[in-house]
Amino acid sequence: MPGITSVTQETDKSTGVTINKMDGVITMNGAALAAGAEATFTVTNSRMRSEDVVVVNHKSGGTLGAYAAFANTNADGSFKITVTNLSAGSLSEAIVLQYQIERSGYT
Repeated sequence: MPGITSVTQETDKSTGVTINKMDGVITMNGAALAAGAEATFTVTNSRMRSEDVVVVNHKSGGTLGAYAAFANTNADGSFKITVTNLSAGSLSEAIVLQYQIERSGYT
């Protein structure tokens, strides 16, 4: 993917990552996530402002449609992503998320 920066989670699905771009790709760790369970991790990003909006989607890898992903806890320099396993069983997949920071009109 030309122009898009990517990073891979190291230890487990709750391990934070650092990616200092307005958009990027995060490959999550392949650790198990139980049915109905959530994993939240911090994305450290020097471009992030607390008033910005982050859009995140399950782009590829793993079972498409089996996960919900959303950004939350926006702050200057970081945001969090929460991923939920929507399936009826435990999944051990290294899913790929794509995010984009959208600048707010606030100053």
